[in-house]
Amino acid sequence: MIVVIDFGSQFNQLIARRVREHNVYCQVEPANIPIDRIKALNPKGIILSGGPSSIYEKDSPAVDKSLFDLGVPVLGICYGMHSMIHALGGEIRRAKKREYGFARLQIKSDSLLFKDMPSEFQCWMSHGDSAGTLPEGFEVTAATENTPIAAVAHPEKQFYGLQFHPEVEHSINGSLMIKHFLFDVCRCEKNWTMDSFSEGAIEQIKDAVKDKKVIMGLSGGVDSSVAATLIHKAIGKNLHCIFVDNGLLRHNEKTQLEKRLGNNLDMNIRFVDAAQTFLDALKGVTDPETKRKIIGNEFIKVFEAEARKIPGAAFLGQGTLYPDIIESKSAFGGPTSIIKSHHNVGGLPEKMQLK
Repeated sequence: MIVVIDFGSQFNQLIARRVREHNVYCQVEPANIPIDRIKALNPKGIILSGGPSSIYEKDSPAVDKSLFDLGVPVLGICYGMHSMIHALGGEIRRAKKREYGFARLQIKSDSLLFKDMPSEFQCWMSHGDSAGTLPEGFEVTAATENTPIAAVAHPEKQFYGLQFHPEVEHSINGSLMIKHFLFDVCRCEKNWTMDSFSEGAIEQIKDAVKDKKVIMGLSGGVDSSVAATLIHKAIGKNLHCIFVDNGLLRHNEKTQLEKRLGNNLDMNIRFVDAAQTFLDALKGVTDPETKRKIIGNEFIKVFEAEARKIPGAAFLGQGTLYPDIIESKSAFGGPTSIIKSHHNVGGLPEKMQLK
């Protein structure tokens, strides 16, 4: 298992995806994760993500320095590399020229991350700060024209840093670098698949819910449909779904959902026609962010009213993806990485006293 520490990068979901593409499970955690929580997860390796901050900014995110005493391999990406170098006594400087976009990476010395790769290839940069002085034990393993320290390694402690972003498709050999980190450095095993995840999730839901009821908002989208299907496989008729027609649906969307989930899987689905309520609330509004908030608020009102008609519900099911969370808030509390608000994230469990 790999832990990805979230410094606010909008590429975090790509890091998680790249790891899982190699059949290794990973978990994204906030930068302020307690060190005891990391120990409890018992990861084979840790990846420090990029982020929009400079380490010298007030309230910029930082991990507990004792993370580097766990004896676990660490890969720092962009800001993650800066955080590691800074924490271990090195120096980070403002780059003379901000580097954004394609760059030619030149391999300078042997590194497990660059095994079986050509001496020069394309990578993707996005940074304003750069490494200056390295901590003791580190060596430079790659450079670009504008960044003399584009990759570093501490072979003895198995700490690695990449100034560029290997998780994006623009970086040639990026997925291979992550693969080398997983298997050559961390010695992970290929034992995670979607089948194994589904089986584990169903058992976890059974253990948590037991014979209680779960209520869930069902939109017909991939996230809520998949979550509802997993919960339904675990607890059957104790799942009560609420589908709110907000007047903004695709053609025949309600009919298709009723056939796919209601008829084929025999789910309990309560259909609510609230189209006029939503359209009245949205009348005259043109700003997309304002629209999202109105839709979210109206949904909560309708959902709460319908949920009260289902006695004995103890749990709320939510189909929330990593991108929803990453786009909706900064993991360390700052505003710079927020893309948009999202109605799936937060609000309902606290208001409705559900687990």
